[in-house]
Amino acid sequence: MPSAQDIQTYMTGAWRLMMGKPEAVRLFDLSADGFWNSFFAIVVAVPALTVGWASFAGDFAVGASGRFGIVFLLGVIDLATWVLPLIVLALVAKPLGVGDRFVPYVVASNWGSALLVWLMLPATLVRLLAPGADELVALLSLAAFLVTMALSWRLTNAVIDRGAGLATGVFTLMLALSIGVLLTLQALFGLDALPPA
Repeated sequence: MPSAQDIQTYMTGAWRLMMGKPEAVRLFDLSADGFWNSFFAIVVAVPALTVGWASFAGDFAVGASGRFGIVFLLGVIDLATWVLPLIVLALVAKPLGVGDRFVPYVVASNWGSALLVWLMLPATLVRLLAPGADELVALLSLAAFLVTMALSWRLTNAVIDRGAGLATGVFTLMLALSIGVLLTLQALFGLDALPPA
């Protein structure tokens, strides 16, 4: 498990990559231990993710136990959405020409994803605490989505460091896989068929 100081260093590295500084990849531990420890970023993101799960669960006409079940399922879905695309990338990285960038990408994207989850928290909090402010929530959510997509692309571009075309291909693949896993699991678990509140 990384120390608090290491986590701060890795988050700083992710932010610098998002600012277009490829040399920031040196701030990460790219050893085998560093690779596996980067998945601790999921734990770092869980508090902010939980707020989103609670907000989403409140959209449905279910009792308290039903809401807890929804929160649990959302946690499973988010974990799968985080990890499964990386497994697919591991299988196709070499044919895509980014085999040597796979470990730096996974480490950087794990810490970058944790950072982005926290950056989206204000919009989630507004949705949770001001359920009647639909227009404001929609505007904040759209802005947060666009900003996180831009920052995620910049991180991908900086860490792949092979030009915008290849980075865009990797980014698009990972985004499509994430959306595919998300929608498939939501349907599989029946979340798209729950009665609205």
